[in-house]
Amino acid sequence: MILVVKHNPDWARLFEQEAHRIRLAVGGTAVQIHHIGSTAISHTKAKPVIDILLEATSLDSLDQKNQSLEALGYEAKGEFGIPGRRYFRLDDATGRRTHQIHAFEAGVQNVIRHIAFRDYMRAHPPIAVEYGELKERLARENPNDMEAYIDGKDSFVKEHERRALLWVGNDNEQTSA
Repeated sequence: MILVVKHNPDWARLFEQEAHRIRLAVGGTAVQIHHIGSTAISHTKAKPVIDILLEATSLDSLDQKNQSLEALGYEAKGEFGIPGRRYFRLDDATGRRTHQIHAFEAGVQNVIRHIAFRDYMRAHPPIAVEYGELKERLARENPNDMEAYIDGKDSFVKEHERRALLWVGNDNEQTSA
């Protein structure tokens, strides 16, 4: 069942705890570790899964750390549908997803895109609220259909990602284009 909940201020702390564990596991392979996704945006509702963006020195170096991340309980899924990414997921003892890592080489477009979207949403609370309401409605209408949930968000995310990249390119000026 797709669960979308009100923002939980503990998500930032849970991210920090997990980022520390990941840094210890992958060492110098991690250039930067970011909290992304809706749990990183205080004005929106979210699925209670901490999204982590790991910028790696190289994907080959990160691949050498799969066992270290597996020792933390993560399942390594490879690219998992996105070329140039490494995806890892962590479930609790009941099988509920708690964290997921989206790893890319440092500075690539996917890193820029994720961070721009997060920062744009943080800087534009009314849009973040609108996004949360959309996700809540989609979860209610499609409680067991993740594909429909994702498809329902697609145009909103793409439009605001486009705006976010313009906003970042304009040094964070108000962008309504």
